[in-house]
Amino acid sequence: MSSWIKKGLVFDAARHGVGGWMRHSALTPTPYRLDDWQLRVYAGFRDADGVSRIGYVDVLADDPTTIVRVSPKPVLDIGRGGCFDDNGMILGDVVAEDGELYMFYVGFQRVARAKFLAFTGLAVSRDGGEHFRRAQETPVLDRAPGRSTIGAIHSVLCENGRWRVWYAVGDDWESIGGKPYPRYHICCAETDDPSCFPAQGVVCLEPQGSEYRIGRPRVYRLGDRYVMYFTRGNRNGEYFPGVAYSDDGLSWTRQDEALGLSLSEHGWDSRTLCYPALIRQRDKLLMFYNGNDMGMDGFGVAEASHTVLDEGAHARA
Repeated sequence: MSSWIKKGLVFDAARHGVGGWMRHSALTPTPYRLDDWQLRVYAGFRDADGVSRIGYVDVLADDPTTIVRVSPKPVLDIGRGGCFDDNGMILGDVVAEDGELYMFYVGFQRVARAKFLAFTGLAVSRDGGEHFRRAQETPVLDRAPGRSTIGAIHSVLCENGRWRVWYAVGDDWESIGGKPYPRYHICCAETDDPSCFPAQGVVCLEPQGSEYRIGRPRVYRLGDRYVMYFTRGNRNGEYFPGVAYSDDGLSWTRQDEALGLSLSEHGWDSRTLCYPALIRQRDKLLMFYNGNDMGMDGFGVAEASHTVLDEGAHARA
């Protein structure tokens, strides 16, 4: 089948970072179309203490390796002390609706007896995505039974007047080499109000075999089907994307071999690949993704023809 062609590291944090808030990393890069010639990639940029804030990198749509602009300041800063997002955040999704831009983001909080807590907040922009203001200081997807440590929305679709989200759910930790790593799986939920989601969702995908975590779901419509790109981790330290297909967005069939992307022989994405997010550009698909150490160096891009999705769907059938 068709495969992705890597175009290289686009945002190199060491070269392109601006200010102390953007010292390293560009976590969960999420593309959004500004216009015909320009794409904006929102991401979480870390300071020297590892605390991430949301900013963006604008690139040329027809040449996404060319940077046009880097946000001089965060579009969304960390939350007030004691709030769920006072120790950083990463991107979930960005959705245009009713003339506003809705940003779903995952806020991190450090606590005494766990590595971290991670729940979903909502911020809204009324100036085209230059600045975002929190809809509320509390999570829109918060703790619930079976969701005590992680509730992280990473994909949002507005369908038939309803907000439909796919998110990671965590309730426990996996000890590997004496260090705690979060366990999580993927669920789906719907709501009429994006500031309030139900306590329980439908389980979509769970870890298999040696995997202990599967998350960062990015869901796209493919005709009358859905395709999901996600990231899975196992006890051997592997961290790599997978692919699944669905007719209803709830029941999914994994087709990980349909990914068509592999590790590089050396460099920034030679050990791990993670957090792919797609956007269409003319007759191509662009994939923005992170590499080693969950995006420590920045983010890169790969491209493929639209058939990379179609062929995977046919392979599933």
